[in-house]
Amino acid sequence: MRQLLFNGKIFVEKGRFCEAVYIEGERVKDVGSDDQLRQKYENQTEKVVDLQGATVIPGFNDSHLHLSYVGEGMAICNLIGTDSIDDLIQRGRSYHKDRGQLPFILGRGWNQDFFLKGENRLPHRKDLDRISLDTPIVFDRVCGHVAVGNTKALEMAGISVMTGIPGGTIGKDSRGQLNGIVTENAVTFLKRIIPRWKKEERKEHLRLGAEYALSKGITSVQSADVSGPLFKEGFQWIHEAFQEKMIPLRYRHQFNFQDPEGFREYLKWEDQSAYREDYYERGSLKIFKDGSLGGRTAFMKKPYRDDPGNYGVEAIEDEVLYSLVKMADQAGIAAVVHGIGDGAVESILKIIETVDGGRGNPLRHGIVHNQITDEVQLKRIIQGKIAVLAQPVFIDYDWKIVEDRVGEDLAKTSYAFGTLYRNHALISFGTDAPVEDLDPFGNLYAAVTRKDKEGNPEEGYNSEEGLTVEEAVDAYTYGSAVNEHKERVKGRLLPGYYADFTVLDRDIFRVDAKEILETKVLNTVVGGKRVYGN
Repeated sequence: MRQLLFNGKIFVEKGRFCEAVYIEGERVKDVGSDDQLRQKYENQTEKVVDLQGATVIPGFNDSHLHLSYVGEGMAICNLIGTDSIDDLIQRGRSYHKDRGQLPFILGRGWNQDFFLKGENRLPHRKDLDRISLDTPIVFDRVCGHVAVGNTKALEMAGISVMTGIPGGTIGKDSRGQLNGIVTENAVTFLKRIIPRWKKEERKEHLRLGAEYALSKGITSVQSADVSGPLFKEGFQWIHEAFQEKMIPLRYRHQFNFQDPEGFREYLKWEDQSAYREDYYERGSLKIFKDGSLGGRTAFMKKPYRDDPGNYGVEAIEDEVLYSLVKMADQAGIAAVVHGIGDGAVESILKIIETVDGGRGNPLRHGIVHNQITDEVQLKRIIQGKIAVLAQPVFIDYDWKIVEDRVGEDLAKTSYAFGTLYRNHALISFGTDAPVEDLDPFGNLYAAVTRKDKEGNPEEGYNSEEGLTVEEAVDAYTYGSAVNEHKERVKGRLLPGYYADFTVLDRDIFRVDAKEILETKVLNTVVGGKRVYGN
């Protein structure tokens, strides 16, 4: 179809706006003024749309999230926003009552720092025992790197005080008894008891996640939904979802392997015939090096300031991480490694630099999150052209804890998105949903203001690291396209690029920054086809 959209404020690329765009099929054919394009194309187009002054931007491209888990979150016990352990217990009881006799209860979203009523601590197994002693229960912290299980869950998983899990911890109380708290690899070990979702349920989760993403103006995702020993099953249901055309956005895998044997098996098994370059791609190898700052499992060079003796958790040894990155590089696959603490970032940088050998990082190996950094590390990222898959929205919570966790000096050089962007680093934006809401406007707001949604801190956390709205949108569209080697077809509304865009209810480039949070999407278009809106 040939379409002409006019009378809009269209963000073509950073520093350039236009009034009209002409689309042929799935791609942009021309951009310019209303007069220019109406004179050239109005008589030869099947569809003419008056934008009525609306602001149009390229579709958002979330460079790191877990799309199927966004959809899954609509089916499990929602613990986001719990303000106390009693609240968490009550939500669990209500879920258990409403759903009847379940073989298990899975929940996600609690954060002990938001427990402002009653005891301010991590929930324990005995808290979950108050929900049920007979049904296994596992509640994930919002970060996904810490979880708590009830007594039944621990028993079913075979976890005792003698159990040890490499790359994870199993918590004990002051008497040496299990408290139900597990971290990193031990979370996966505990959750083995949870029956797997059926294939049709997983496909529905992915569809629900995609539907929500489109309603927020997201047209492309780089999503980590497949991992570990069951990777064949995971790839299969996602393959089927795309073959059945259930998912009307562009999807790129970030599949997770923590051991070379599993990754080697994947490379032998892989069938690339399932992919379509324009909508569905193999993508990157995702590896976990450490945990989260909020859970104090991010791996640090020095102990946590507010937890002496704790350096965090290394989810993988450097020797194994090197083997995985090297294997990915030899296979022509980018490796993107979860690194939050400066100790994790240091390990990742050394390994990528060694594997790359000064070639300029052509595959764009990178760091997911890249939160706690020093000045030397930032320079190495810039000079080595290391990709950074960042989540500015983390500032909404982390500004309250970062100095307590890592100290004033290191806090000043962390979450340094402005430094990276202005020095032409390969930086892209995402949300890590469902860790955060995948709504991109909270992400933009945090990138620009360096504040939480209540407007704190008043001066902004490390405000000099803030971006302009144009810069933030650029990182969220074009920057994310660069991360997936799609910068010649995605992230801008230029001739030859995919006609992927979203129409907004306000001019985010001119409104007060606080108003960005209230932005609504009127229409979302992928490949010239409206997939959300009216």
